Amino acid sequence: MTDTLVSLALIFSQLSLLAFGGGATTLPEMQRQVVEVHHWMSAVEFSSLFALAQAAPGPNLMIVTLIGWHVAGWPGALVTTIAKMGPSSIVTLLGLHLWERFKDRPWRRYVQAGLVPVTTGIVAASAMLIAKASDTGWVLWAITGACAALGVKTRVHPLWLLLAGSLIGLTGFGQT
Repeated sequence: MTDTLVSLALIFSQLSLLAFGGGATTLPEMQRQVVEVHHWMSAVEFSSLFALAQAAPGPNLMIVTLIGWHVAGWPGALVTTIAKMGPSSIVTLLGLHLWERFKDRPWRRYVQAGLVPVTTGIVAASAMLIAKASDTGWVLWAITGACAALGVKTRVHPLWLLLAGSLIGLTGFGQT
């Protein structure tokens, strides 16, 4: 159990420091570590935990706590949560201090503009990873595509899209 907790702490501390543009940007590597490298769960289980974390009220990265709990119970939940949130919070506080110090510099605007496409691409990669693990047929891919298009092109709240997908899932439509 101790080895597992140390592994969880190391993985999620590293992910914490890689979470550039938000914690969700580390989902592909998180999934690779817990599914492919350590075999703590399947891709479908990871996807299910992600869906549960997104549906529940609270922090966007509740999946971290759920993974820890799935792998090592309450100690795992505590270790993963602290490991994921701690290092990046410290770096963020230091970074904000420096960012504020240079608030009047013209280069700051260029840095911010350059980071937008990078973050967008990383978030898109995370979404694709979850879709690949969840969508087992063309009907589910079509539903995912329609929800993504509606989410990008309209102001429909994501919870309505989640509800619609849940209702479609309850009918069994598209399941193999």
